Amino acid sequence: MKIRVLDIAYETMADGPGLRTSIYCAGCAHHCPGCHNPQSWDFNAGNEMTVQELLDIIKDDEFADVTFSGGDPLYQVEAFTELARRIKEETGKNIWCYTGFTYEEIQADERLSAILPYLDVIVDGPFVLELRDPYLQFRGSSNQRIIHLLE
Repeated sequence: MKIRVLDIAYETMADGPGLRTSIYCAGCAHHCPGCHNPQSWDFNAGNEMTVQELLDIIKDDEFADVTFSGGDPLYQVEAFTELARRIKEETGKNIWCYTGFTYEEIQADERLSAILPYLDVIVDGPFVLELRDPYLQFRGSSNQRIIHLLE
């Protein structure tokens, strides 16, 4: 199983609490005006990596937790679900996922919701330029929610 990856950020502190390995995937159809990462919209950008290759990178840093971002990881939900499952089974690391879909949309979709049991936190909703707030932690606009799933 492969994931189209735009970039990987090592030991970042911008995509959730503590040190994180952030996987930035390629592909997003939300096209939010004011998006901070519009180069990630292209579904053909970046490089394909296997779930195993990504898992090896994640395992290399025993101290960093994991963030899925993009683009939008849920456009590659089957592969990200497999990666999240393996991360949980093999490392127990905390996983955050950023998506332009709302939590309710994800719950209502059988395909998208398959990832939820493996995520600790989801940051949901599209970025809304009119609701941009630079003082919000770990999100760009006030409509986006930080939802703790495994508490």
